[in-house]
Amino acid sequence: MDWKPYAAALAAEVTYSGSAWWDPVSATPRHQLVGRWFTPGGGGWKMVEGSADKETWARAAYSDTTLVTRVGPVHADLAEPGQTYTGLPTSSSTHPSLVLTMLRQGRLAPGARLLDVATGSGYSAALACHRLGAEMVTTLDVDTYLSEAAAERLERIGYRPDVVAADATADLPGVFDRIVSMVSVPRIPASWLRGLAPQGRLVTTIAGTGLIVTADKGPDGGAIGRVEWDRASFMATRAGVDYPPRLDELFAASGEDGEVTLSPFPVLNVMQAWDLWSMLSLMAPGIEHRTGTDDRGGRLAWMLHSDGSWARARTAPGERTTTVHQGGPRRLYDLLDEIRWRWLEHGELPVYGAQVTISPDGVTTLSRGGWTATL
Repeated sequence: MDWKPYAAALAAEVTYSGSAWWDPVSATPRHQLVGRWFTPGGGGWKMVEGSADKETWARAAYSDTTLVTRVGPVHADLAEPGQTYTGLPTSSSTHPSLVLTMLRQGRLAPGARLLDVATGSGYSAALACHRLGAEMVTTLDVDTYLSEAAAERLERIGYRPDVVAADATADLPGVFDRIVSMVSVPRIPASWLRGLAPQGRLVTTIAGTGLIVTADKGPDGGAIGRVEWDRASFMATRAGVDYPPRLDELFAASGEDGEVTLSPFPVLNVMQAWDLWSMLSLMAPGIEHRTGTDDRGGRLAWMLHSDGSWARARTAPGERTTTVHQGGPRRLYDLLDEIRWRWLEHGELPVYGAQVTISPDGVTTLSRGGWTATL
C-alpha cells in the first residue's frame, strides 16, 4: 500500500504545515497499527479485514475517525469473519484530531518523560515516540493482549517505547513529567499525583462528561489546573475485560407509570448537549441515556441509574412541553430540568473554564462563579 499520500492528507486535515505534529502524523503508518476493526452491522458489530480491500483500509486508517478495535471482550484481531458481535466498544483507535488535542494539552517538550495512558492501537504512543523519542515514552493499558499487540506493531514501524500492561488507577511504573490519558477517569487517581514529577503536567477527561482537565503539580503534592474549553469524550477506565452490562431490566421497568410530571422543556438528546451532559454527570454520575421515537412520532428519552432510579420522557409531535414518568430513589429528570433552568437564567453553565484543584490523595474539586463540584 502506498500509504504516505493518505497520511499526508490526514496531517493536512488535523494539523498544519510547520506544526510540531505535522511530521509525526504524516510519517506514522496508522494502517499498520489497525489491521482489523469493527463496524456496525447486522444488529451488532462486524469485523472488517483491512488487507482484504486495501483502498477501504487506507481510507479508514487515514480518516479522522475512531476505529473500534474491541467489542466487549473480543478484539478485532481475534474475531471471526462474518460473525456478528454484540456489546459495548471497549477499545479503539481514537480520532487522530482528538489524540492530537490531548497531546497538545500535555505541552510535550524535548526531554519530557511521557506516560501515555490507554495504549489501544498504539497510535498515540507512535506520535509521541516520533516527537520525543521512544526512550522517553511509556504507554500503559489494562489489557494484556492490547499491550502485547501494540508493542509488536510499534516495533514493526520502528518504535520501542516501554509498553506496560497494568491498571491505570494503580501505582504507576515510574515517575513522569507528563501524564496524558486517552481514557476517562471518575476523578484523578492519587497514584497519578505520586507518579507525576515536580511541576509535571497531567491531562485527562472526566468519565461521563466532555471535560478535559489539565493540571500542573504543586509543591504540596497536589495539582492546580482548569477545565479546558476544548471538549472530548473517551471510554472510561475498566478493571476487567468488559464494562458492566447495560441497565436493560431497569429500562423494561421504566414502562411503568411512576410519578408523572410535566416539564416545560422538549425532549433532547442529552449526550449531544455537551455542557448539559457534563453538568448532569457531575451532579449524578453514572446515568445511562437512551433516546427514540414512538409510533406517533413522539420524541422519547430515558434516564437510567444503577441505584434503581429511572425517568421516561415524551414530547408529542408539535408540542414543546414533555410528559415525564419517574421512579426509584431519585428524580433524575428533575435534576436535568434544574440544570436547564440554570442555563436559561445565566446564559451558560459553569463547567467549562472551571478551576480545578486536586489534593494529593486525588480529591478533585471544580469551581467557577460560586459553583463547586467535588469528585
